[in-house]
Amino acid sequence: MRGRLGRAAVVCAALGVWWWATVRLAWAGVGCADWGCLLPAVGLLVLLSAAAVAGSAVALERVGVRPGRRVALTAAGTLLIFRLAAESLPSWTSTLADAAAYGTASAGAGALAAFMTQPDVTRGRRLAALAAILALLPAALAFSIARSGL
Repeated sequence: MRGRLGRAAVVCAALGVWWWATVRLAWAGVGCADWGCLLPAVGLLVLLSAAAVAGSAVALERVGVRPGRRVALTAAGTLLIFRLAAESLPSWTSTLADAAAYGTASAGAGALAAFMTQPDVTRGRRLAALAAILALLPAALAFSIARSGL
């Protein structure tokens, strides 16, 4: 099982950093400052995200993490929760730190997704992992409230 988790983490980290870089380039390429270009820019981001999930499904299958589509979709959902929870954290201006953080989050999401889709993992352990991931959201909200002094 460790090999499967490691392969999923590496694939998801690589594709996560690729997604992060292409989104930054696309957003910089759009280069608009008004609301008129928001729809095409967000549409492009959605297309890039869909391509990253589809690409990760294929890449996961190639490295023996099956079913690749289910692992990729689970990783995408986990990464979305990580992203929402990360909104409560302070930001930094370093693009290298941003890329490293996104790669680390993607690797973690990939490993968790591989664990949660492993056939021999019991339903209770899957639910415990899901509960732990979902617990990040109220914890992030509490951290944000505490940080702002409310």
